[in-house]
Amino acid sequence: EDLKDVAMEEAVDGSDDNRNARELDFDSLAFREGSHTMSNKKCDLPDKSWRAMKPGYEEVHVPAVRSVAPPGERLVPIAELPSWTHDAFAGMTMLNRVQSKMAEVALRTSENILLCAPTGAGKTNVAMLSILNVLGQYQKENAYGEDVAYDDKASKHEGNFDLSSFKIIYVAPMKALVQEVVKNFSKRLSPYGITVRELSGDSNLTRQQISETQMIVTTPEKWDIVTRQGEGRAYTQLVRLVIIDEIHLLHDDRGPVLESIVARAIRQVETTAEPVRLVGLSATLPNYADVATFLRVKPDSGMFFFDHSYRPVPLQMQYVGITERNAFRRFQLQNEICYEKATSQRKNGNQMLIFVHSRAETGKTAKALRDLALERDELNFFVREGGATQEILREELGTVKNADLKEVLPFGFAIHHAGMARADRELVEDLFADGHIAVLCCTATLAWGVNLPAHAVIIKGTQIYDPSKGRWAELSPLDVLQMLGRAGRPQYDTEGEGIIMTAHSELQYYLSLTNLQLPVESQMIKTLPDHLNAEIVLGTIQNISEAVDWMSYTFLYVRMLQNPNLYGISDKAAGEDPTLKRRRMDLVHTAACMLERSHLVRYDRRSGALHSTPLGRISSQYYISHSSMALYSRHLCPNMADIDLLRLFSMSGEFAHITVREEEKLELSKLATRVPIPVKESPNEPSAKINILLQAYISRLRLDGFALVSDMAFIQQSAARIMRAIFEISLRRGWSGLAKLTLAFANMVAYRIWRSQSPLRQFKNVPEIVARKLERKSDIEWARYADLTPSDLGELVGVPKMGRTLHKLVHQFPKLELSAHIQPITRSILRVELSLVPDFEFDIKVHGYLQLFHIIVEDVNGESILHHEMFLLKNTGAEEEHTVVFTVNILDPLPPSYFIRVISDRWLHSEAVLPISFNKMILPAKFYPPTELLDLQPLPISVLGESAFIKLYNFTEFNPIQTQTFHHLFKTDKNCLICAPSGSGKSACAEFALMRMLVNDPQGKCVYVAPKQETASNTFSDWISRFGSILRPGQVVQLSGEITPDLKMIAEAKIIICTAKQWDAISRRWRQRKAVQAVTLFIVDDLHFLGGDVGPTMEVILSRMRFISTQKQQKNDGGLLRMVSLSASLANAREVGEWIGVSSKGLFNFSPKVRPIPLEIYFHSFDQSNFASRLMAMGKPVYNAVTRYSEGKPSIVFVPSRRQAQLTAIDLMTYHQSIDGKTFLGKESNTEEISTVAENLREPALQQVTTFGIGFLHDGMIENDWDKILELYKKGIITVLVCPMDICWKIKCYS
Repeated sequence: EDLKDVAMEEAVDGSDDNRNARELDFDSLAFREGSHTMSNKKCDLPDKSWRAMKPGYEEVHVPAVRSVAPPGERLVPIAELPSWTHDAFAGMTMLNRVQSKMAEVALRTSENILLCAPTGAGKTNVAMLSILNVLGQYQKENAYGEDVAYDDKASKHEGNFDLSSFKIIYVAPMKALVQEVVKNFSKRLSPYGITVRELSGDSNLTRQQISETQMIVTTPEKWDIVTRQGEGRAYTQLVRLVIIDEIHLLHDDRGPVLESIVARAIRQVETTAEPVRLVGLSATLPNYADVATFLRVKPDSGMFFFDHSYRPVPLQMQYVGITERNAFRRFQLQNEICYEKATSQRKNGNQMLIFVHSRAETGKTAKALRDLALERDELNFFVREGGATQEILREELGTVKNADLKEVLPFGFAIHHAGMARADRELVEDLFADGHIAVLCCTATLAWGVNLPAHAVIIKGTQIYDPSKGRWAELSPLDVLQMLGRAGRPQYDTEGEGIIMTAHSELQYYLSLTNLQLPVESQMIKTLPDHLNAEIVLGTIQNISEAVDWMSYTFLYVRMLQNPNLYGISDKAAGEDPTLKRRRMDLVHTAACMLERSHLVRYDRRSGALHSTPLGRISSQYYISHSSMALYSRHLCPNMADIDLLRLFSMSGEFAHITVREEEKLELSKLATRVPIPVKESPNEPSAKINILLQAYISRLRLDGFALVSDMAFIQQSAARIMRAIFEISLRRGWSGLAKLTLAFANMVAYRIWRSQSPLRQFKNVPEIVARKLERKSDIEWARYADLTPSDLGELVGVPKMGRTLHKLVHQFPKLELSAHIQPITRSILRVELSLVPDFEFDIKVHGYLQLFHIIVEDVNGESILHHEMFLLKNTGAEEEHTVVFTVNILDPLPPSYFIRVISDRWLHSEAVLPISFNKMILPAKFYPPTELLDLQPLPISVLGESAFIKLYNFTEFNPIQTQTFHHLFKTDKNCLICAPSGSGKSACAEFALMRMLVNDPQGKCVYVAPKQETASNTFSDWISRFGSILRPGQVVQLSGEITPDLKMIAEAKIIICTAKQWDAISRRWRQRKAVQAVTLFIVDDLHFLGGDVGPTMEVILSRMRFISTQKQQKNDGGLLRMVSLSASLANAREVGEWIGVSSKGLFNFSPKVRPIPLEIYFHSFDQSNFASRLMAMGKPVYNAVTRYSEGKPSIVFVPSRRQAQLTAIDLMTYHQSIDGKTFLGKESNTEEISTVAENLREPALQQVTTFGIGFLHDGMIENDWDKILELYKKGIITVLVCPMDICWKIKCYS
């Protein structure tokens, strides 16, 4: 509530400007230790703890906390929950203590929850209860009727839930954990028909899969990417529940990502008013109240904290702080301590896990322990001589592949890590679970993935190699707590033991961590600019005051209020500024300045406005830091070769921490000689190391050093992303060479093959020998492979059997046939119609559901990109010809040719080129300049002469356009063409000619033709009220389209109004129809529609009327036929004028700029390719445009469809409510009056938005509603009107 008040206060005084904001030094404010930051000064240990100093190390023992259930506590039986929920808890009869306390809030309310409880306290089931709560909300009415007989379990829940209306997001920090959650929940939720899918770094879901999935399990980074791109909005709208597991990750270097996604979710809830429930699950932490505030959890109802006494198995902890300095002695000492602990456990018959931090270390530790046992002759502690275990281990030894495991298994030791074969890993897991293995040495992956508890757990050393930092760093608190969570087997043990071995200097940290003394701090400052940029790109932040407001949603803000000194704020400053507004202003101002220096945003310091740039959008989409983007934009140049590109790649900020160690120099020098692209720097330079490792990865070279392997994995993860980003930058800059090179590199990294290797290596099942043989035959170029027969291909590789397979693969390789038709529209624009015919066999297993291609138009030198667009080939259209139409600029002087390249987005060597030659192309003639608007004295309306005519107008003088054309129209009988922008009074010009006819030709008939029915109807209602007053009834008519009655009306009438199609039907048999021949004035409105759908009809009737006119002239029968045409400003008005017989004096083609009221046009373009996402991304900018440019005056918003009109109106209402708390009602409006009008409207959505001063119209409305809304708008009571585009002809109102 307090945070809400702060936000409201700020909304009021948001005018406080940013001119006196200071720039801060982020580097000095950020925590150096990252997740290792300790803000507590001392650590109080529980009673009965004791310390002991031993040679070389110190031990601290902390006893287990026993749980004592209070007498009145009762556990909730599953039977008490609603009966439809029971299937989710199959095999359980009771909820445990934690779950029982939370069942009510989790299942029966939709409040935000924070649950802090130790590992193993059953947090998963609390998540399950909150998921069932969402299911309950979407239960269909009369679901689970009494009289339905169920035949089996699956159909029991089928059709009872509306599964398409909601999504649930489960955010878990590690990939291993994500997979575990997917497995667990898929099984438990399958009876309800719920699909659970993983969305993590390397698994993307197609739009179809996402729409079929109700629960998405993802990592924070991936969810951040999905929500920061507008593309995902189409389904993030449906999210009703976000579960964030291990939320104490906030303290980690990855914490800012969590802050960003939570802040985004809460702001989305506030702006759209659609509820999203947040559930945070975390280990026990001291400042849980801060995390609760950050998640907007109500302290009295949604915040739950359970201490260590709620562990299913109490944990007794030992901390070993090693003081030994000598590295070799330290290593020996660690092994000896491990051995002592192991033997003491074995005396009691317990198993133990030893966690080490590299794969090689597992084998080393296991062998060291075995050697110590041999040395001291204590092997029988681990495997009893002649027992059953010894027999079983010997039997299994035959199947083991791993050499280290083979050596130690017979002695009761084993190893386990991700690098082992699956069969080996499963064997070890089974033997350990059955109690045959005494001591298992493993890496942290075991703690996250497989649930194998042991009585005791040793964490041997707390340093792990972190490639993102390029050094050995402390384990993340998450890993430590997860590993300790494996101590104690719930079914068998009364208590478990956890032993942490660490350097003496770190002892304090681990004591704090596991004894509830380590507050979670925010790491946001380090990456503030990048997260700010993502919000600016998304459009949720558009100026500095919105950014300051956004900061109040972060955990950083909550912690700055609690502990200002730690975040560099003096007590004085905190006292003067209780909401830290100035501090947040300084922070976002600094971040905005950093982004501006990197060219990611445009920052207007005066108004505080923030605008995203193309570089900023790329940075946000590809998750690239602002420092790297600045580096690329500075150093990229159009003609880079692979050598320069790789050097630039290796300078990226992402790899700033990578260093070269002594022991790697030799191996790097060897690798440098084996990689294909020369590296200029010496192998001792970090940039050379990055370059070499990336090439080694593509070349599939074997590496020895453990650290090198993890460095290479880290580099490779970022490589494809960075190459894609540079590809986007080069597209934006129009550099063809670099774009092709970076796209090729992105695919080389993805497939791990070089461009010089055989393209067929991109298929999974091509044997190495065959690929090598193909590469030796380099005299046959790739394009010719398609013409070879299976037997030719078999002979080529010397393996006849492979011929058919190769032939199939060659023909599955994406290939397109191109042909183009070009047509110059003007001297500077070329229209290209490109036909693409897929010339390969589309196989869903190989190609997926769609293939993406880039269409690139290059200049004659192949250097610059003149046009780029994407082409999607779906599996359904793999047989058909596709046409893409686009326009390209024609360069001056005219080049000999252009090249169209179509390059596959995912396949190397899949490109087609089509040259377009210009040597036969004839450019159209240059256009004549528009008619100049003369500076004339405006004519008074008295020049019309007749008093009856003067009464028709309610103004006193004509505007400049009417004044300039008056003489030609009113004083002569010549044909005339007037081209001027809409709204410049062209209709009055037509009326001049009409009045001349009425005065001079008593027998005259005038026909007014409009291309659209709406325009004709509007003109009719206007003219019948005005000219109808001076003519007899029946002399102003509108045709109906029925030929017989229409002919009768024409015979009587003087002014006939119709559409082009209606006049076409009537004038076809003009020789028999005297009435058609009697027409003396023919007015055509909106002549520019000649270029549209009605064009052919208009062309026919104009030509026909011209023909009738010449026929009448030759026969000298009746008066002449005069033609007056009205149009928007045209480029080729003279050609149109000559065609309809207008002399140069009768041609008025004014420039589009000469509107009576000047018009400013702003363009705002969006990158989203998906239509729905693009419209959603436009929501906030539309609201901003309305508030910024209209300033309370009326505005009209045009949207693509009827549904969108309603959605946009609702969006505008919620934005205005949430941001300003105001409505769009006009100043003179009376609320009660509007409420009564709104109650009488038929559509509920319309009733709701009208009371907020917004109206919308569409064709399906009842007439009464339509008129009321228009009346309110014209009176200025509602100031915003949202309409579908197609009714712009129908409404006659202005904004």
